[in-house]
Amino acid sequence: MIRQLLPVSALLFGSALLLFAGGIHGLILPLRGAQEGFGATSLGLLGTGWAVGYVAGCYFVPRIVGSVGHIRAFGVMCAFAAVSILLQALLVSAEFWIPVRAVSGFCFAGAAMIVESWLSDRASPQTRGTIFGIYTMVNLAAMTAGQMVIALGSVAGFMFFAVGAIVYILALVPTALSTTHTPAPLTSVNLNLSLLWRNSPVAVVAVFLVGISNASFGTLAAVYAGGVGLPLTTIALFASIPILAGAASQVPIGYLSDRMDRRKVLVGASALALVADLGFIILAPQDRMTNLILVAAFGAAIFAMYPIIVAHANDHAPEGTSIQVSGGLLMVFGLGSIAGPLAAGLMMSVAGSQGLFMTTITAHVVVILYTLWRILQRAAVPENEKGAFQMSAPARGITPETAALAGGEEEAEELEEAMDAEDAAEKAEVQARSSSTDPTE
Repeated sequence: MIRQLLPVSALLFGSALLLFAGGIHGLILPLRGAQEGFGATSLGLLGTGWAVGYVAGCYFVPRIVGSVGHIRAFGVMCAFAAVSILLQALLVSAEFWIPVRAVSGFCFAGAAMIVESWLSDRASPQTRGTIFGIYTMVNLAAMTAGQMVIALGSVAGFMFFAVGAIVYILALVPTALSTTHTPAPLTSVNLNLSLLWRNSPVAVVAVFLVGISNASFGTLAAVYAGGVGLPLTTIALFASIPILAGAASQVPIGYLSDRMDRRKVLVGASALALVADLGFIILAPQDRMTNLILVAAFGAAIFAMYPIIVAHANDHAPEGTSIQVSGGLLMVFGLGSIAGPLAAGLMMSVAGSQGLFMTTITAHVVVILYTLWRILQRAAVPENEKGAFQMSAPARGITPETAALAGGEEEAEELEEAMDAEDAAEKAEVQARSSSTDPTE
């Protein structure tokens, strides 16, 4: 185990610092914004801006890395992430924060992709699963720690913005000092909706709706908790416990989904989320314990839904397309993440704190109804034809590189073949251009 981790320990440490700073950044903004009197719609638009930047980063960063290399690109991402949080501390304005939040989303996606590309390149087929599992756990712990550190001080001052910026900058040190060779180019992803739809309509519809639900909660959970009068320490727990509950629930849910129709497991997880939604809406709890119990159940459900959807889609994916399918679903999830916080913010501006869960309940009801209808239209994949369920971090922290890192030997070979084909096509294009400009012709 130690021999497997030593070559990638610096990358894991850099990723942990990145997620720690991201945890601070993601929680301090809605808390400080609410304190400054930002409306619920503006606070929701912070999540929309972040999602726009994140999706753009997944699309454009591979091209940037191809031009300047991994180390330089990673340094730029960390530097601009640090600049963005400092700018938000200097100029407290919703109109300014929203586009700057998009910049931080772009940088976060790019930095995560570069780390995952590096880890994937250093991992052998035999160690890939172990490294991915440890990488996921390290990131979950770091993100949770970043959120919980908010409870140690006041959100009114400059301190947490400065701490976030410092840690963003420190995150670039491990890769800057790395002596390893430059890894392979990053995985490019294109959104091919017709391919995804032919492969699995349930996956497309459900992943979009889960994007709406999860991003709404991820952006506005702290605003809800503050709105019902919870103290700062409990607000930090309210944001962190669902992530840990979601990580824990993936073990039994993954076990079930490998042994029965994954769509039925998706319906079950959505039903659990629905019960939690109803609890928040009907009970309107004000006390600490009820809110934390409900949010633990909510997180256990919503953060297990994305990997179920991806596993189901890959069960139907033609051979050699699993990474492209996973990347495409991530982009659809990103589109839902753009719409969700805005919709939830608008609902909260009308209905108050419970408007957050009125938004999520709508998404979960539609997931249940559409999935049940599709179960009647299409037979389940036989158990012996299924792939393995892969645990994942919350989907807002997933990039197209995650699928390559999470994959086993077959997926690694698939990615390598795709890269070789892309390189061959580029070389052929260069040769064609040189031939067309040959003066001897």
